Amino acid sequence: MSQTAIVEHSEGTVLRKGIDTRIHALAGAIAWGAVLGLTGCGGNLPEAPLTVSMNGAAVDQTHYRIGPLDAIQIVVWQAPEFSVSVPIRPDGKISMPLIEDIQAAGKTPTELGRTIEERLKKYIENPVATVMVNSFVGNVQQVRVVGQATKPRAIPYRADMTVLDLMIEVGGLTEFADGNRAVLVRHTAEGEKSYNVRIDSLLKNGDIRSNVPVQPGDVLIIPETWF
Repeated sequence: MSQTAIVEHSEGTVLRKGIDTRIHALAGAIAWGAVLGLTGCGGNLPEAPLTVSMNGAAVDQTHYRIGPLDAIQIVVWQAPEFSVSVPIRPDGKISMPLIEDIQAAGKTPTELGRTIEERLKKYIENPVATVMVNSFVGNVQQVRVVGQATKPRAIPYRADMTVLDLMIEVGGLTEFADGNRAVLVRHTAEGEKSYNVRIDSLLKNGDIRSNVPVQPGDVLIIPETWF
C-alpha cells in the first residue's frame, strides 16, 4: 500500500471514528431527553405541595402500625412492675409480666395500649397503658433518591421528613447535578404524579419554600445538568 493510500486510510478511519463518536453522543442525548421527558424533569411541572397526603387524606403519624422486630416501650400508670421495653417477636406478638402472647404487629400504639389495658384488668383496677415505639424495623417505609446525588439510595422514612433531610442522608448533590430540575414522583389515589423540586435554590440560596415534605414511597429524581 502506498504512503498516500495509508494516509487516506488513516484519515478515513479518524473521520469515521469522529462520526461514530458524534452519533453516539447524539444518541445519548436523545435517550436522556426521552428519559427526562418521561419523568417530567424541567420547569414545566407543578411545584411539589407543601403538605403531604396518603390516599388523599392528611398523613397522621399516630396511625403508624407496629411491625415485627420493632422495639416498643409500655408504660402502665402507677404500676411500674408492668412497665417494660420489649421487641416485637417475628410472629408479631409480645409478652409482658403475667400476660403472654399479645398480638402487637398490625396495631397502632394506641390500639395496642387498649388491648393491654383489657388484659391487665384481671390484675389492676382501671389500668392505663401507654405504648411508644422506640425503633422502627419491621414496618419500614422508604423514600428513594436516584440520579446525581452523591450517594443515591433508599432511605427509611421517618415522621416529618423533608427534601433537606434527604439531601443530608445522601451527602448532597454531585458537581454535575441540575438540582433545580429535580423531580419528585409520588403515588396518589389519583395515580402517579410528578412535581418539580428546586434543590439548588434550597441548598445554595437557602430558599426554605423549596424544602418540601416527602412521604413514604416518594422517588426523588435528580438529573444531570446540560452544558
